[in-house]
Amino acid sequence: MSLIRVLINGSKGRMGLESVKAVSEDPELELVAQTDLDDNLSETIKHTNAQVVIDFTTAAVVMKNATEIIKSGARPVIGTSGLLPEQVSELQSLCEKHQNGGVIAPNFAIGAVLMMKYAQDAARYFPNAEVIELHHDRKADAPSGTAVKTANLLAESRNSVPGKIDEKEILTGARGANAEDIRIHSVRLPGLVAHQEVIFGGQSQTLKIRHDSIHRDSFMPGVCLACKKVIHLKELVYGLEHLL
Repeated sequence: MSLIRVLINGSKGRMGLESVKAVSEDPELELVAQTDLDDNLSETIKHTNAQVVIDFTTAAVVMKNATEIIKSGARPVIGTSGLLPEQVSELQSLCEKHQNGGVIAPNFAIGAVLMMKYAQDAARYFPNAEVIELHHDRKADAPSGTAVKTANLLAESRNSVPGKIDEKEILTGARGANAEDIRIHSVRLPGLVAHQEVIFGGQSQTLKIRHDSIHRDSFMPGVCLACKKVIHLKELVYGLEHLL
């Protein structure tokens, strides 16, 4: 069986370095190139005949990178956050045009995907919920893509919408961001990696569902899984849950 040829873009970053190690150690994958700032991504894809490109760069360039990857004939596996819904739709249309597969995942940790699934199940019975996401202090965007995705899933799942309460913020932002009437609170502190808790409230009870990534290597089984599954896709999917 031939190995899947993988290029890692953003290879000098924290997640890029972990991806280099994980791909190099996976017996089904072959690391054919590493690119970063000032490298010509399209030319490297063509020169190495890369089948899959993992992108862990920045929100400022991820749309440009993803477009180049798809047009070059490779399959994108994108972990960079910051893509807007309309940009995801644009990339899905581009993959359809080129009859190519792709994966965009707000979170590659399999435990985080399960956390979102269980939270979505719980929302059918507990419509009152809030999301708290905690990340390291060098994370540039807030809220996290995982938190936004979770809020979307909760809103889809719940059978009723909690009644609105007339509340007043003494300090602007105290109640967090509002995503489909679900509050999201972002914490940024040194010492953290990636953590999320969904808190549900019901009559005389609460339910908490939490996931913690202790180290960035927690994302790597999901990254490698995506590299193997994306080869067989004919469309771009949003979320690792579509591959499990």
